[in-house]
Amino acid sequence: MTPDNELESLSLAELRARARGEGLGGYSRLNKPELIKLLHEHAPPAPAPVSAPAPAAPAEPPQEEVTGYLDISKDGRGYLRGRRMIEGKHDVYVSPAQIKRFGLRNSDYIRGAVRKPKNGEKYRSLLVVTGVNDIDPENIADRPQFDTLAPVFPDRQYVLETKPHILATRIIDLACPIGRGQRGLIVSPPKAGRTTILKQIANALSQNYPNLHLMMVLMGERPEEITDIKRSVQAEVISATFDEPVEQHVRQAEMAINRGIRLAELKRDVVILLDSLTQLVRSYNLVLSPSGRLLDGGLDAAALYPVKRLFGAARKLENSGSVTIIATCLVGTGSRMDDVIYEEFKDTGNMELRLDRSLAERRIFPAIDIERSGTRRDDLLLGDEVIQKVWTMRRMIETLRANQPAVEPMLAVRERLRRTRNNAEFLASLA
Repeated sequence: MTPDNELESLSLAELRARARGEGLGGYSRLNKPELIKLLHEHAPPAPAPVSAPAPAAPAEPPQEEVTGYLDISKDGRGYLRGRRMIEGKHDVYVSPAQIKRFGLRNSDYIRGAVRKPKNGEKYRSLLVVTGVNDIDPENIADRPQFDTLAPVFPDRQYVLETKPHILATRIIDLACPIGRGQRGLIVSPPKAGRTTILKQIANALSQNYPNLHLMMVLMGERPEEITDIKRSVQAEVISATFDEPVEQHVRQAEMAINRGIRLAELKRDVVILLDSLTQLVRSYNLVLSPSGRLLDGGLDAAALYPVKRLFGAARKLENSGSVTIIATCLVGTGSRMDDVIYEEFKDTGNMELRLDRSLAERRIFPAIDIERSGTRRDDLLLGDEVIQKVWTMRRMIETLRANQPAVEPMLAVRERLRRTRNNAEFLASLA
């Protein structure tokens, strides 16, 4: 029986067993004709007739192992990008056949072996996939699609409280708690301490939740601030400075948030701290073709949709993982466009942390406006007993604000927080 006839006579299960025995990947997604073709391609050559020994062939160079984030182009071809998730000379080509065989998706973290480019080729090529998001590629094919998973209200809090003197995270836990799957805005005027608060949130999360996948996406920032953040936090940092092309800002943000989506599909919890949402909308406003629908400040309405789509990726998935996005949004900059961006996004989130200019101008930090900050359905995160005490705190602040200058309630809260070792002790002191 010829090899062709032998393979044709086998059942699909027998063909898969043979492919597994020969160490081939991706066979579980192939039908019978495709499996037969795959086995033919990897079949050992027929034995040559006995003759005089030929001179020894030069040894094959060892295969190089690489890792990277998959970026799939519109024509179906893929490229593994480096840590910054942008195009570079060390990228690796991934064929459409491999993408289909393993069911690979944008921003998957791929590990595999590559070969050097042949004549006329620009990139190295991926030969073997050994891991997808740190999982065996044979076990990745059945993962669900993100959009098919049901979003629900966040019901498990990320507790940010660490050391007694770090007041910002203690106030956030009470005034606007962050849950798994939260979609939050930090609304800030210039120089109100938003970067410091982001770093404190990041450090609290990495300390209290070491198994959490934490990402910081910094768009259009100053180079020195990016360096400071990289040295200050334990997180995956994806950054673009203000002097880099806006096309790069857009692509990096899309790749980074898709990275979080890929992990959530695998039942992982991900937190993305984005600075800033305002700059990202501005970048899209420059990149996209004009739609002819201009809003106040020269903002094209078409620039809002892609950012809303990315921000909307934040959600708690029922019986699965979560993507939490906390993004900064600038106000009071003197730019009408920035104000319009905030107006368009203020109702898309389910948590808002407001920073107050008057507090910042008096060098009162954290400059958090407790009255105007809050989280939707915070009762699901805090529980009945704690929420009653938080309401007591808010009533006390409201009473103080009615009879004193606006900054006095915040000073009173700060002073009482400083006198207590933790939030539980602080809430007990309000009774």
